[in-house]
Amino acid sequence: MEDQRKPEKNKTSTTSNLLWFFGVSTCVKLLLMPSYHSTDFEVHRNWLAITHSLPLDQWYSDKTSPWTLDYPPFFAYLEYIISFFAHLVDPKIVDLEKGLDYKAESVVLFQRLSVIVCDLVLLYGVYRLSKNFSMGFKERVLMWVLVVWSPGLVIVDHMHFQYNGFLLGLLMMSISYLMEGRDLMGGFIFAVLLCFKHLFAVAAPVYFVYLLRHYCWKGFVKGFWRISVLGAVVVAVFAAAYGPFVYHGQMQQVISRMFPFGRGLCHAYWAPNFWVFYIILDKGLAFLLKKLGLNIPVPAASFTGGLVGDSSPFAILPQVTPLTTFIMVLLALSPCLIKAWKNPQPRSVPRWIAYAYMCGFLFGWHVHEKASLHFVIPLAIVAGNSLEDARHYFLLSIVSCYSLFPLLYEAQEYPIKVLLLLLHSVLMWQSFSALFTKDATAKAVVSAKKTDRQVGLKGSSSDVDEKGGFRIGWIGRCYLFGLLAVEIWGQFLHPYLLGDKLPFVPLLLISIYCALEIMYSWIWQLRQIIVSP
Repeated sequence: MEDQRKPEKNKTSTTSNLLWFFGVSTCVKLLLMPSYHSTDFEVHRNWLAITHSLPLDQWYSDKTSPWTLDYPPFFAYLEYIISFFAHLVDPKIVDLEKGLDYKAESVVLFQRLSVIVCDLVLLYGVYRLSKNFSMGFKERVLMWVLVVWSPGLVIVDHMHFQYNGFLLGLLMMSISYLMEGRDLMGGFIFAVLLCFKHLFAVAAPVYFVYLLRHYCWKGFVKGFWRISVLGAVVVAVFAAAYGPFVYHGQMQQVISRMFPFGRGLCHAYWAPNFWVFYIILDKGLAFLLKKLGLNIPVPAASFTGGLVGDSSPFAILPQVTPLTTFIMVLLALSPCLIKAWKNPQPRSVPRWIAYAYMCGFLFGWHVHEKASLHFVIPLAIVAGNSLEDARHYFLLSIVSCYSLFPLLYEAQEYPIKVLLLLLHSVLMWQSFSALFTKDATAKAVVSAKKTDRQVGLKGSSSDVDEKGGFRIGWIGRCYLFGLLAVEIWGQFLHPYLLGDKLPFVPLLLISIYCALEIMYSWIWQLRQIIVSP
């Protein structure tokens, strides 16, 4: 009887502890309700008005506001459902004409609360990952700290304003099903996610290869049946999402809204990715050649213009097209896809998916800085797998959060974002230190050396500190001091020494410096995937 009660007791304990974590994060989110919000706040309010006031066949063609609907249909349906509650709170929220730029207290409170309620999906995704695997209490707490208390999600969703927690909750649910071996359900949830936000499609090749090899590759008859069932499930999901728009002849309009390639290679604030270095090289070459007396045409786009628009920003280097970025993402993904085909292990799924989103972030077209959450949150699942993973995640999480700082540019939000990052860094450090004690580290050293011998590596086990405990090494410490120097320059020294001159430099430094760590992280993850058994 005692053995039967123990799993039930652990399940209850997991639920209550996770609810406590979620309750604490909810209190913080409630306190931040009056804080700054971006134009995305008006974007989503306008989507409420569009879906509530107009018939479905006009949702993707309405131009009353510049903030037109450009997410897939399931998200539009979600806005449609939320709009009924908005109308009960304040009818002006969903008024297409009178609601433009509406900023009453009622709309702020309602939309902030809608994000908090939608975060229940993230809670359930984390709960599924916590209860279904052989995690110890420390491993569970670590994941809750990294995901439920993520400062990046607080900044992007509950200050800047978006619904990333809801979407990442669906992703976590999908991953949990795949790790359980319930491949059909995992594929179904991912198809649903794609119909909420199409930018998650970067991981579709990983899902395709993994499900084909792990779920469908079971002999001709069984395999044919399984691939038919999986295909039928995916088709049914997309039919439910896009069917009404096909019926009304709106598919071309929907697709043009979802894929506005005319926006340009980079966003107004450069995401810290590969293209930052490409742009800097182009600008440097143009400057050098001008100094040598050559006539170099200056592109219309510039650093301060954010490289947004149809005109090309490059003066010397070859122009980059959406097809170019698509090919680069696929090439970067190919080692992961080969590994997923050769050895489709459920435990490797979170790393593969996170790696796919990292490839999309580094080499994709018109990437937003907020997209770093797409790989930082899934990587939290494997952050406690080893001391090397922990060290890697610690730095990556800090850099990802810091790269979001320019989203909150008003002075009153500065102490908040700094405190959020510092507090979470301390909590991460404490959680990793509790997990990787001296005894655990000694075992990790032995395991790392054994792995190195198996895969023929030399010297890599030196990454595991034989002195014990969680440490990040001198290179990591130097990098963090450099991050502090970048912030001090941008926030204090640049305004004092240069005033309004060269206003793009602080943002440029943040992009370049954060891109260095994320590029390194991509290489590190690639190595982990290649050498893993």
